[in-house]
Amino acid sequence: MINDSTAEYASHAESVHAKPWTEELEVAGDQLIALVKRLAAEGRVRRIRLVAPDGGIVLDIPLTVGAVAGGAVVVAAPLLAILGAVAAFVAKVKLEVVRDGEA
Repeated sequence: MINDSTAEYASHAESVHAKPWTEELEVAGDQLIALVKRLAAEGRVRRIRLVAPDGGIVLDIPLTVGAVAGGAVVVAAPLLAILGAVAAFVAKVKLEVVRDGEA
């Protein structure tokens, strides 16, 4: 017989081990840093990649729940400076956002 706590544990285990999925976003260059900060604070985002027009990865920012809780925005200040420099030169930027959980 399965009690409520066992069913709750199984549900939690499924969500923890859910397959990551990727979302592609296009954003105006001047909105890039604000979007990256919002995504970093979201908690379900595992990785953010800045993608070049030819499909190559320009910048790869790994995120973890522990890093976000510990102030990843402060630690990632050099990466945000690079993003700001990129944003100043381009009209639109393509981001790949790798998330945990269901799509």
